[in-house]
Amino acid sequence: MELLNEIWQTARRNKLRTTLTGFAVAWGIFMLIVLLGAGNGLINASVEQNNRFLSSSMVVFGGETSMPYQGLKEGRDIRLHESDMRITASEFTDHVDEVGAQYSTTGIISLGQQYISAQVSGVYPNHNKIDKVEMLHGRFINDIDIREKRKVLVLSNKQAKELLAVPSVATQSQQTKQEGTLIGQHVKLGNFAFQVVGIYKENENGRANAFSSYTAIKSIYGANTDDAGRIEFTFHGLPTEAANEAFEKDYRARLNTAHQAHPDDESAVWLWNRYTQSLEMETGIGIIRTALWIIGLFTLLSGIVGVSNIMLITVRERTHEFGIRKAIGAKPWSILKLIIVESVIITTFFGYIGMVLGVAANEWMDATIGHTKVDAGLFKASMFLNPTVGIDVCIEATLVMVIAGTFAGLIPAFKASRIRPIEALRAD
Repeated sequence: MELLNEIWQTARRNKLRTTLTGFAVAWGIFMLIVLLGAGNGLINASVEQNNRFLSSSMVVFGGETSMPYQGLKEGRDIRLHESDMRITASEFTDHVDEVGAQYSTTGIISLGQQYISAQVSGVYPNHNKIDKVEMLHGRFINDIDIREKRKVLVLSNKQAKELLAVPSVATQSQQTKQEGTLIGQHVKLGNFAFQVVGIYKENENGRANAFSSYTAIKSIYGANTDDAGRIEFTFHGLPTEAANEAFEKDYRARLNTAHQAHPDDESAVWLWNRYTQSLEMETGIGIIRTALWIIGLFTLLSGIVGVSNIMLITVRERTHEFGIRKAIGAKPWSILKLIIVESVIITTFFGYIGMVLGVAANEWMDATIGHTKVDAGLFKASMFLNPTVGIDVCIEATLVMVIAGTFAGLIPAFKASRIRPIEALRAD
């Protein structure tokens, strides 16, 4: 207790020195936590967007030729046909699992006097797995719907709310309960009656479609065209970027040939490979994490240097004092202990302040920037998501600063504890 009181009195007599030491400690930890928190917020938001889709899936779009081939000029539109689906399913069985397609149209969906305008996509059952549709009520499109060309609809919860004219003042549980009453009812899509079989959760950062069976929508709105819309399938056995690139090259060449396009023409057929996108994102996230840690550690290092310099000055200023202590019988260990304990207390106290302020800054970012969304066209993306740092990182950063501050004062303290009283008393 006497030692703590002595340290307190020393800090009071040297307010500027103590404040500068504390600021160096708090600033280093504060900046490390804020940098890592901001980086984690960006990373978490990117991961959330990427997790909206199944990584081992691919979507195929028709494009426009950019190379002449077999007497045909470039600039021809390429539309995918159902024969392309059969090619995908039968000729690439080594990697392709489930093959489906999506054919979309825009229409008015009405229930009594209520109506909404929506994009209606005819899909296969595997779309539920590929786009990770979260069902709230009922079911998604199934194989029987496809086989029998059933006129069924799966709506989003917001679409259901509009059709049922659910009041905005209703509680969440009341809204969910009313949305469920739509299951089994018939609504009109244009001049056709469709039965609602499912309600799914609409992503806050997305634009919702209504889903129906591919065969029903194609037979009604695309019966007179060979256009199959876009093909989507899941795959396996392509663990590396090189393997994916080889598969894409072979697959694109086969579809290009089927449409009399040059096998190497990458514009004729567009491939959206979610797995390579995921690999690229993981690489980018790794680079961001490394950069953040490097910047954060250098920031922490600047704080350590600041603490070290101030501790060196502190010990030198008190050399005369230490000489007096030794002259009246103080042991070297008592002087050494005084400096070490003072260093530990100051760095721990101000380190904790820096940690609390850093966590508070991250919470502020989450409450402000974290709720900001950017319209990316097809969906709205969050800027930040949970920009926080684990408590273990905060504690470790504080411990590093405490240990650094202790070692910074240890060497000069050891010298001061060994100096002879007569030399210490002569020191300026």
